[in-house]
Amino acid sequence: MLVVASFVGVALAALLAGRLSGNLLSAFADPVVRSVLSFTLWQAFLSTVISVGLALPVASALARQPDFPGRIWLIRLMAVPMGLPVLIGALGLIGIFGRSGIVNDALSSLGLSQPISIYGLTGILVAHVFFNLPLATRLMLSALERVPAEYWRMSASLGLSPLSTFRFIEWPVLARVIPGAAGLIFMLCVTSFTLVLIFGGGPAATTIEVAIYQALRFDFNPERAVSLALLQITVTAVILAGLSLLPAASDTGVTSGRRFPRFDGKRPLVRLMDGLLLLLAGLFLVLPLGQVVVSGLQADLGRIVSQPAFREAALTSLAVALASGLFATLLAYASVAARTEIASARQRNAGSATLSLALATVSSLVLLVPTSVLATGWFLALRTRGDVATFAPYVVAGINALMALPFAVRVLEPAYREHRARTGRLAESLGLSVAQRWRRVDWPVLQRPFRTALAFAMALSLGDLGAVALFGSENITTLPALIYAQMGSYRSTDADGLALLLGIICLALALIGAPATQDNANERERPDAR
Repeated sequence: MLVVASFVGVALAALLAGRLSGNLLSAFADPVVRSVLSFTLWQAFLSTVISVGLALPVASALARQPDFPGRIWLIRLMAVPMGLPVLIGALGLIGIFGRSGIVNDALSSLGLSQPISIYGLTGILVAHVFFNLPLATRLMLSALERVPAEYWRMSASLGLSPLSTFRFIEWPVLARVIPGAAGLIFMLCVTSFTLVLIFGGGPAATTIEVAIYQALRFDFNPERAVSLALLQITVTAVILAGLSLLPAASDTGVTSGRRFPRFDGKRPLVRLMDGLLLLLAGLFLVLPLGQVVVSGLQADLGRIVSQPAFREAALTSLAVALASGLFATLLAYASVAARTEIASARQRNAGSATLSLALATVSSLVLLVPTSVLATGWFLALRTRGDVATFAPYVVAGINALMALPFAVRVLEPAYREHRARTGRLAESLGLSVAQRWRRVDWPVLQRPFRTALAFAMALSLGDLGAVALFGSENITTLPALIYAQMGSYRSTDADGLALLLGIICLALALIGAPATQDNANERERPDAR
């Protein structure tokens, strides 16, 4: 964990070195900085309200209609945007809502000459809802599916209407989930970079992350970039502090474990309204994804693959993704193993408790210090030495690893704790060495969650544009950077083809990681595993 602390510390030291002056502090009074801060919070607030507000009826409809045709596929579809590279989703949304998109073409055929513009605040909101609506829906649906079956039986015996059922049963459950979901989405929107960079549409629609990028890449104003970076840290710290105060979901109580039919969803009018709502939600998610596939197939994929620029970008992306994935997975394992050993120790003291807290804090440090801040600090540190091009791939890999570290910890920690609870005493009684224990006891069980964590971390790195954009294509070129360059050159067909190829690579990684989850689920469902 000292490696993580040192990596972040170098970035922060480079931000502050020689810049703690009156000019730096006065930058916070700059009306442009205040405008950027105001827009960042405003668009995050609107995105959160819209995403949660739309997810509420969608989750309720999914829970009310367990026999809806294609329900399981709709739920699986909602997992796609959460692991989809942001650039791919952005291109799909442009293909649907852009100036030459399907929606504007349909409006033109109806005689409406004024097209809908997806750029500016409107585009940012649409893009954020596309990525965050599925997240909020799945969180709410998970809470509703944990409601005891006796509740639905009682509502049916009392003849409660759908509105009364929502008021007295669903809402008390959702009210415990919504604050945490809204806080998470708000945090994601505040730190959004790629979507705002693509859909921002000018200085009037710029967030702090994008303003940092513009201050260094276009204006080369380190003072403003540092001011914005410190402002971003302050904002994220306040949000994280607020998230820690939100109430956690309480236990739903002991249930019989049987699924009980929802009689409130069997009325014809309710079924019709729920069906239309789920159909619209499905179309909102599937049309942009389908547009990416259709547009990508229209590109000359053979020519794109044969180009040296693609091969160089693909190899760089895979190398950076593999390095960051391995680094994140190993760091996550080290953190989880250390915290588990501390928790299981028979004699605990203040020092061990402090170490455990420090390990947990370092693992989530990237949430406090966003990737744009890390990239800015390392960019300034390397620029003074003239080694930006040489070390850029390593820095990007390190930043991407830290970005994936909290997620890798969440994948490995439950599996590791459960495994150690089952085998810890037996392994100690056999007197196995660390190497023997790892090879014979730990690895056969933990290789599946390891594979899932590695695949997820690699996919996250493959689709990242934030750190790469700051260092520039002259220093490092990845597939997202190449796609963004093609979009900037108005070569949309090539950008669509590259996006399809990137999506295929990420899909392959998702398939590699998916069996771990499925296998673990099957293991939990076996009677002897209960």
